[in-house]
Amino acid sequence: MKRPYVSLEIVPPLKGMTKVELLDDIRQFIPFNPKYINVTCHRDEIEFQEQSDGTFVKRLVRKRVSETAVCGAIQSEFKAEVVPHLICGGNTAEQIDFLLHDFKFMGIRNVMALRGDSLAGERRFSPTPRGYDHAKQLVEAVRRFEHENGCEGFFRIGVGGYPEKHFEAANMDDDITNLKRKVDAGADYIITQMFFDNSVYYRFVERCRKAGIEVPVIPALKPLSTARQIRLLPETFSIDIPAALTRKIVQFKDDKEAVYAAGQEWAAAQCADLIANGVEGVHFYTMGKSANVIGILKECF
Repeated sequence: MKRPYVSLEIVPPLKGMTKVELLDDIRQFIPFNPKYINVTCHRDEIEFQEQSDGTFVKRLVRKRVSETAVCGAIQSEFKAEVVPHLICGGNTAEQIDFLLHDFKFMGIRNVMALRGDSLAGERRFSPTPRGYDHAKQLVEAVRRFEHENGCEGFFRIGVGGYPEKHFEAANMDDDITNLKRKVDAGADYIITQMFFDNSVYYRFVERCRKAGIEVPVIPALKPLSTARQIRLLPETFSIDIPAALTRKIVQFKDDKEAVYAAGQEWAAAQCADLIANGVEGVHFYTMGKSANVIGILKECF
């Protein structure tokens, strides 16, 4: 049986980190031959700066290095394929087109098309004027770019899937229908939201197949690393933390190292089970932390 591949998602560093520091952190993953390294994209934030006359001026603030710069740094140092995220939020249709030209120029042939998060303080996602509302439109834009620039099939497009339902979907059937629209528009594969119960993933894949979605559905894991995450992750990502894991974390809540080890152990068991059940690959959300993911890779790969 073919061994599954490893892939990773990293977050562009906050301004102030050097390229050497970033690459040294990524270097720890290279011995495991990651098939690709996803690089997230973050919207510019809006701040209101008070002027001397007491009025306020709105200004855009970018706190992180751009994903394009990070992709270029990784390409220059390692052989691993990079996968930049394309997001609707904060981009006009023209800006998406500009990014695709840059990616093509850089030889980047794999992108992740996502709607992106709402701005801080927004209750619902607000599309950028002259931009896109949904990831399906981004997928269509990439395929249209290929046609208009005579490079059909240049890009491989990934999209997100939600084993526990996107929080804005009315129900799971509705969410699967929306996912199929993205695949029908030209998406090549799906990477799931994090989950902590593998049965949730297996049921999700089964529902996808019944709906006629035949592209790979790659499971994605994130090791739980702090006691606060049993509250923050469900709140932020609309996911469940299994009762058994919750009890274990609560048991060790005053011992940070024990909590960290318990989260790594749980994710390693998930990973081993996924491999035993023949998944094509396992994706890891590193969230700027590497030690626990490295530990899982050493144990499972």
